[in-house]
Amino acid sequence: MDDNKLMNAAEQVNEKIQNANEAAAFIDFKMVTFSLAEKDYAIDIMHVKEIAKAGRFTYVPNTLPFVLGVYNLRGEIIPILDLRLFFNIDVSTDNEKKMQNLLILTVEDQTFGLVVDKIDKVVGVQKSTIQPPHPLFGDINIKYISGVVESNNRLYVLLDVIKIFAAKESVEKEEKHAGPENPVNPAVNAVNPVNNSQNMIYDSEKQQKVSVKQIQDEKAELDIKFIGESLANYKKFFVSDLNKDWVRHRYEEWKKARGEDKSQLQGEEDANEFLKPFFSQFSGRWWSAAYAGSIKKLLPDNAAKQIIVWNPGCGKGIETYCLACVLKDRYPTAKLRIYAQDVDLLNVSNAGLMTIPAELSNEWFGKYLTMKANNEYTFNQEIKDSIMFEYHDCKNTNVLPMVDVIFARDILSYLDVNAQNTILEDFLEKMKGNAVAIVGENERIPASYGFGEKSVDALVAYNKE
Repeated sequence: MDDNKLMNAAEQVNEKIQNANEAAAFIDFKMVTFSLAEKDYAIDIMHVKEIAKAGRFTYVPNTLPFVLGVYNLRGEIIPILDLRLFFNIDVSTDNEKKMQNLLILTVEDQTFGLVVDKIDKVVGVQKSTIQPPHPLFGDINIKYISGVVESNNRLYVLLDVIKIFAAKESVEKEEKHAGPENPVNPAVNAVNPVNNSQNMIYDSEKQQKVSVKQIQDEKAELDIKFIGESLANYKKFFVSDLNKDWVRHRYEEWKKARGEDKSQLQGEEDANEFLKPFFSQFSGRWWSAAYAGSIKKLLPDNAAKQIIVWNPGCGKGIETYCLACVLKDRYPTAKLRIYAQDVDLLNVSNAGLMTIPAELSNEWFGKYLTMKANNEYTFNQEIKDSIMFEYHDCKNTNVLPMVDVIFARDILSYLDVNAQNTILEDFLEKMKGNAVAIVGENERIPASYGFGEKSVDALVAYNKE
């Protein structure tokens, strides 16, 4: 090949490279394309946070018809809007049962999801090729269209999401010019339903106005519902009538400390932190004399020769030994029989071998301790003989005799709601006439079970009425 041919070949290669670079330079605008009713639309990619598939959105009352509900997106609660309904496009009822295609958008610091028929791809175009909107393009109000653009023989209608989902500040400017022929954008109140100077909003379902406070209360209930789902997922803690008052109170503390926009639980670490104040005093620790005295006051008078006690969720046994000493103080002449149960086989296996730190020998339960040959302390034989540690899941059938005391601190909330109901019914069935049940300090047995209550120093015991 002579020099001229080599030069021509090099020039052709350089020309192709230059053309490719020039073509690449022309692409200065990227958009995510999708379809509605088989027509092509697009949104500036700068507003698209991610795409997703989801369903089973949580319904929110007092919202417009195109608001499908809210969705928990990795701990962030976002509103879900059906773009088809917003633009009055017919939607098949079959779609309600299917996973929906979602565009997760961020507009002016707000995040929400848009349901569309189909998400296509990312398309790059030259911004100068975007043409002004025209009423003939699509079935959408022209004020929501920023332009139209052709790419690969397909014509895309480019939506202006800022105008569609403007924030409060934008709306206030729009309201100044609003009139019968230029109404304020209805999507604003869908995303920000409390932007109303009279603190009222119209409920299309009830055909009446409702207060913003009611909306806020309902939002709080929704937030708590999502927190409950997170607690069940991360920690197997189940919110029910047994503990919902505590959860609500804790949610208000949590929201105040974290901020309303960060009130959802992001993982197991958050769930642990949320539940820290839930556990009863001296949980997993040796009881103080004052606490032991309060428990003693809760126990009823009982002249029986034998006191039968059920202690589900005994853990490592510290609680059970403390309870045994309190019971011996309360019923000094009775024979104690304590059924201490747990699903941790290692805990119940080692509980009978427990040794006590020497510094605790001077505590209130010191009179029930004895020193072994190696100078370690352990509980005396009478206390040990009164306790039967066993592996058992309290959700399963218990063949216990009728009991005088049930001591089940904090364990009920870690059973699913059906199991909670079952075990509370089991309590009633197994309790003698003058028996008491003591549960976690932040748990309350619902009144529907018909228990009576006795309170001592903020502690509560339940008895048969």
